[in-house]
Amino acid sequence: MKPILFLSAAAILVAAPVTAAAPPFETPAPVAYLVDLSSGAVLYAKDPDRRMPPASMAKMMTVLVAFDMIKKGELKLDKQFQVRPETWQKWHGPAAGSTMFLSVNENVSVDNLLKGIVTLSGNDACVVLAEGIAGTEEAFVARMNAMAAKLGLKNSHFGNSNGWPDEGVTYVSARDLATLAKATIEEHPDLYKKYYSLPSFTWGKTLGSGTDITQANRDPLLGRVQGADGLKTGHTDEAGYGFTGSAIQNGRRLVMVVSGLSSFNQRISESVRFIEWGFRAWTTKPLLKAGQKIETAEVQLGDASTVGLVAPRDLAVTFPGGGAEGMKVKVVYNGPIKAPIAKGQEIASLVVETPSTPPQVMPLVAENAVGEAGFFRRAWAGLLSLVGLA
Repeated sequence: MKPILFLSAAAILVAAPVTAAAPPFETPAPVAYLVDLSSGAVLYAKDPDRRMPPASMAKMMTVLVAFDMIKKGELKLDKQFQVRPETWQKWHGPAAGSTMFLSVNENVSVDNLLKGIVTLSGNDACVVLAEGIAGTEEAFVARMNAMAAKLGLKNSHFGNSNGWPDEGVTYVSARDLATLAKATIEEHPDLYKKYYSLPSFTWGKTLGSGTDITQANRDPLLGRVQGADGLKTGHTDEAGYGFTGSAIQNGRRLVMVVSGLSSFNQRISESVRFIEWGFRAWTTKPLLKAGQKIETAEVQLGDASTVGLVAPRDLAVTFPGGGAEGMKVKVVYNGPIKAPIAKGQEIASLVVETPSTPPQVMPLVAENAVGEAGFFRRAWAGLLSLVGLA
């Protein structure tokens, strides 16, 4: 049973201007995807579920696995990992792609390896981190795929830690990359801020003169788009030029993915144009404030018969050109919801439908904790059920 409660949009939005059609956008990218995290609205989708090689965008999963371990206290930023000679041999020199310029037998902290992965896209840094955490890169990749399953990535699989071409074993989709970016940003905001927006990083020394090597972040949005703060580029001959990026303006965060572009410069121009279109052509208006109650849900076998449904954060709706007429809002949950229920537990969804976007689905959480019913309340509920009154 899935109760659906239809709510008046006018009760939430004070003004509803005339309906506006979805604004047009064209891109030469074979794959493109743009989502507004403030509302969950998908603003643009071009072949978003196509399985494709991620190149270095796969490194976002390597970083997320590390972030998750750091958050749980299983990995410390000052932990040192040694560069094995075999790893150095494989991942240095022009044929090894992007590099952090690690040295053989060098001890490097998790903190610096993360900077080398995110800012420099170091293939060597990924493998050193993976081996340091899990013993072997293969064991670490199993953690990456477990995280992909946890996030519900339906069109992604990882065969290595850095996105190096592996005859199709590693693949992702644009929608999955956006989900991966969303998890990174929302579940690890402090670590995301610390690592993903560094403009450059210095590590390693040149041969001969021993000059420090400083490399710039390849993120095409940094310094070009207001509020840009991540995430990751990727390029191989197989994948073309791709980018998963994010920016926040006036409290509104967009995540974009493009893939299969033909050049470094085209990736810059299309990434900037794409996300700026998202901010200019679409409008977001508030729906609910964090903690605001919108409805109640029935509870089964609890010490209370109902629980309030509240917004876990500020919720908003996105639509084109300021137009919101025809918007429908409903609360959906599988109910009655069985106790016990924790305060803040996600137990329902707020679904917003507009004429110009796919449904925008946002979480609703329990206003209060609800414990399990005592013996007599459970017995009474059972009796009512037997006589058909429950």
